[in-house]
Amino acid sequence: MSGKTARGAILLLVIGNLLAILSDIIVKAQGSDVPVLQFLFMRVLCTLAILLPFWPLLDHRGLGRGTAVHVARAHIGLVGVLCMVVALVHLPLATANALFYAAPLVILLLAVVLFRERVSVLGVTAVVLGFAGILLILRPLDFGWYSLSGLGAAAALALSALLVRKLPRSQNTMDVLFLTHVYALPAALLLMLWEGAPWDWRLLAAAMGSALMILGYSTTVILAYRDVAANRVTSAEYTGLIWAVLLGWLLFAEVPDAWFFAGATLIVVPLVLLGLSERQRRAPAGAPPPISHEPREESG
Repeated sequence: MSGKTARGAILLLVIGNLLAILSDIIVKAQGSDVPVLQFLFMRVLCTLAILLPFWPLLDHRGLGRGTAVHVARAHIGLVGVLCMVVALVHLPLATANALFYAAPLVILLLAVVLFRERVSVLGVTAVVLGFAGILLILRPLDFGWYSLSGLGAAAALALSALLVRKLPRSQNTMDVLFLTHVYALPAALLLMLWEGAPWDWRLLAAAMGSALMILGYSTTVILAYRDVAANRVTSAEYTGLIWAVLLGWLLFAEVPDAWFFAGATLIVVPLVLLGLSERQRRAPAGAPPPISHEPREESG
């Protein structure tokens, strides 16, 4: 494994996280009056349209496997994207993204409850410091429904990631992406009809742009981790928060305060250390481990 390969993987992750933040910016730019459920339906539809040319690459005989888990993940994903959109249009870009980084913390907690996993001292420390960081960012006096939506998005991402363990191992990433959005489409349509907002064609371009950015992010993650041990590059995932701070300042004149930076540090640093520790412990020397969690891969 050459240093050049690792540098290339880091560059891919930096670019990928920029794409994810650009998707957030597209969502945020729609404003707080956006018909959220209509936008949600459009994004699911656009994602399926992008994936449709890859239909010949799917394992057609295996698409019927794991239906119950796919359906559950699809609807959990819809709730997650709904919460994500609400948080993005009402909170500063950096604040919303800091809340989304609570997902790995929730994964640790749910893994203990649902799978009886044992958590290391470093894992417990990461959870405690992470939630302390969230409190610093939000501060109890500022806590409201929009902040709760950001945490709801993190919880949905975490639960969706844990359910990956229940999926058939014979299904690849493309199969999972396609099935997730197919099963999400009917519910997204019903929610849009229930919302009853007039159809707005202008949202279609935004939904397509957001879907393209998220799928681009997923592609960079897959390429980055394919040939490089994750413990060498995983910290590059957290450049997304840097992009959120920078672009939030440039595009929306959002200037994070000292509370934000203190809280973000408490969230990110323990997670980086935990990720490095776990991947070094589990990965065979010189061999890249499988991708364990792609936070936004199936977020609609």
